[in-house]
Amino acid sequence: MYVCSCFGITEQQVRQHAETGACTPRQIAGACKAGTDCGSCVRKIQALLGRGACPRREALDPVVLTTATATTATVAPTAATAVAAASVPAPAAAEAA
Repeated sequence: MYVCSCFGITEQQVRQHAETGACTPRQIAGACKAGTDCGSCVRKIQALLGRGACPRREALDPVVLTTATATTATVAPTAATAVAAASVPAPAAAEAA
């Protein structure tokens, strides 16, 4: 069944976009333009997304997300970052010019 008459987008296409990560009507619009013309299909898209077309946020494992964020934040500087920091010109040199 068609969800968006303006662009000929079906329920199946909305579900496919949701499976690939488009979890809001705005993201669906970015993926296939549904909801960007007359707007009458936005509520239909919201209803489809609310009916299991997109994984719920609670289904994500918060421990994995927290661990990944903490790991990224606690990475020790390496020799490469020290070299990169050393190659940045000092502010005083920029002011003198």
